[in-house]
Amino acid sequence: QPQLVESGGGLVQPGGSLRLSCAASGFTLGYYAIGWFRQAPGKEREGVSCISSSGGSTNYADSVKGRFTISRGHAKNTVYLQMNSLKPEDTAVYYCAASRTAHYSSWLSLLSDPYTHWGQGTQVTVSS
Repeated sequence: QPQLVESGGGLVQPGGSLRLSCAASGFTLGYYAIGWFRQAPGKEREGVSCISSSGGSTNYADSVKGRFTISRGHAKNTVYLQMNSLKPEDTAVYYCAASRTAHYSSWLSLLSDPYTHWGQGTQVTVSS
């Protein structure tokens, strides 16, 4: 059963950092583009960052550019989201999602429709 599991969320003060992990089981992430999405209470889900199956292409929402970094782990079956200079408006449940592509593809998307596998989410709260 293909599964994605997020971890690394928590409570952090403004200006702090967190690193989220997205671990896959039952399939190989090297054939999938990965996206990170978030949803705050009362708001629509939004794309935060994404990385291609090749790892060579990344994209970020304007609201997180320069603060967040997406990367693939050396073992290739984990994707990370390093979040620095966190702000209260970053508070949300963060989800990772996978979309099947060709191996070493450069395709990626911040839209949620193409993604077929989703994790359960991890809560990030930025507050003093």
